[in-house]
Amino acid sequence: MPVVFIQEFPIGDRSTENYEYLKERLGDDPIDGLLVHTAGFDDDNGVWRLVDVWETREHADRFMQKMMQMITPDDLPRPDTATQEPVRQGLYELHDYIAG
Repeated sequence: MPVVFIQEFPIGDRSTENYEYLKERLGDDPIDGLLVHTAGFDDDNGVWRLVDVWETREHADRFMQKMMQMITPDDLPRPDTATQEPVRQGLYELHDYIAG
């Protein structure tokens, strides 16, 4: 069953430099097991939210390990915000998933 990985960070200066840098480093190749990726500002709740839907928990875990090995906070264009802890982070199994 698919799983969701969610992260939320407080909205700061609205810079997306680190996000764009990571996206560029990943390239355009498909990411194994990733079904959906979303990222955006939720102004009503004051957060920058990332939501990924993965085929399995193992796919999500492998990708997270790859990201942690690929980039250190000092590599990012905004290292000052790179170590900011999310206010919410979680991984949970979905009860249902329908692809449109």
